[in-house]
Formats: sequence, C-alpha cells, structure tokens
Amino acid sequence: MTLKTTLIDVDELAALAPDDVLIVDCRYDLMAPGSSARDVGKGERDYREGHIPGAVYASLDTDLSDLSRKGEGLGRHPLPLEKAFSETLSRWGWRDGTQIVCYDAANGSLAAARLWWLLKLASIRDVAVLDGGYPAWVRAGKPVESGDVHRTPRPVSLHFDADRYIVDHAALRSDPNRLLVDARATPRYRGEVEPIDPVGGHVPGAFSRPFSENLREDGRFKRPDELRKEFEALLGTHAPQDVVHMCGSGVTACHNLLAMEHAGLTGSRLYAPSWSGWVSDASRPVAKGAEPG
Repeated sequence: MTLKTTLIDVDELAALAPDDVLIVDCRYDLMAPGSSARDVGKGERDYREGHIPGAVYASLDTDLSDLSRKGEGLGRHPLPLEKAFSETLSRWGWRDGTQIVCYDAANGSLAAARLWWLLKLASIRDVAVLDGGYPAWVRAGKPVESGDVHRTPRPVSLHFDADRYIVDHAALRSDPNRLLVDARATPRYRGEVEPIDPVGGHVPGAFSRPFSENLREDGRFKRPDELRKEFEALLGTHAPQDVVHMCGSGVTACHNLLAMEHAGLTGSRLYAPSWSGWVSDASRPVAKGAEPG
C-alpha cells in the first residue's frame, strides 16, 4: 500500500482494509460548538447520526486544541500539549505506520486540515485529508454507520517539532524574510467585518489568500498544478520556507498549508496564535484595508 501524505479520494479510502487505516471524523460547527460533555456540539451530533464506518471522532475544542490555555495569548484555539495529544492518539488506537485519514463536512476540510498539520508537527507523515470530506463520501454512495466507535488503546508518546513548524509572536515580528499569508475571508482581513474577534483587520504586511480559493465548486481541492501556479504568483521571489500561514485562530490557516504541500511547495510554517492571538495584546499594530502594495 502506498501511503498518502496530503489528500486521498473517496475510492482510495474505500479500497483500504479496515486494519490498515485510522479514520478520524473532525466535523465541527464554529457557531454550535457545544458547552460540555452533556451538551456536545453539532459536529459530534452529526458524527453520531452517521459517519464513515470505523471512524473515531475528534473534537476541535478538546482533542485538537487546549482551550484552558486561551488566557495565555495563544489565540482562540491554542495547540494541545504533547502529552494530551499523545493520549488522544492512544485512545484512538493509533500505531506507527498506519495510514491516517481525516475528514470533516462541506466547509473545506478545516478541522481535518488542523489534525493533518498537528500530526506533521508530531513527525507523523502517513496522514491524508479526504478530498471533498464526508459529503463526497455520501455522494459516492459509500456505506455509513451511526453511534460511537471505540478502538483498543495503544501506548503513544509524541514530541512536537515546534522549531520546524511553528512561529510564535516574537519570531513573527523579528523575521524580515517571512511572507505572512492570511487565510480568512477578505472582508475580515480588510477589517470590514469581524464576527468573532474583538478587533478587525490584519497583521501589517500580511497578504490575503482566503482558503476557499483552494477549492473547486464541488468542495474538492484544485489540481496540484493549479494550486502551484496560484501560490507561486503569491510568493513571488520568496521560497516556500519563507511562508508563514495565519487565520483567525490557527485552524483555517492549515488549509493553505495543506494546499501548498499538495502543490509540492513544502516547508511553510504556521503562526499558531493567528489573529486572535495577535490582538490579545493591544500594543500590537493593526492594519485595515487592502494588501500591502
């Protein structure tokens, strides 16, 4: 079996033997996240009503983030600690060498891209996002099941390669060669609207690349050659390694990072706190309007 490292399509996933793959459902609704173990979010309710057979559920708030750290200036979705993420993979029964496939709903595979990136951060390469997500699986007439899935836990101990993949506040401001790319919708980038964070606008010098531009009308990613052409136009003379991705909370930005990797433009990094982390300090400058000239 040839392991996938960026995207996988529906037929490729359906052809994998259940013992050869760990499937993770990452569906999440920002407007209906849930507030407790008894009041689960819409994404988890949708998972229980129907999911790809064998898929476990990943909560953006509790598995892919550590919301207890929000007061540390790390944004709305602070990264989980190594120990907590190791325990999550242990609960899912992950073993080294297993193909991991993550998916979510028709919102562009945002939380799935976050999990894909977290696994890269933990030096796990055999992970791919289902192109088109759960809607593509259903449209193809593939089987679904309901309820929860529980796998046999395995011991897992992971370490994050933060220096290679993450940019913090200090590094963002001190690196003169970086090209900051913002994945939020254009009106939020320009500061025309801001439905979530207390301040609208963007980090001075950042360029806009809404994640939606990575997708075709059916919700699947554009071809690698299309993505490469578009991102190379954005990069100009910059190397992919100069690129730092951001968004509102460090989730949507992973979609642009995935698109670049799928296009063969490897080595970009994530400003994990993103806009919500940037504006947590009122002394940091805010720009509004169009991109830098």
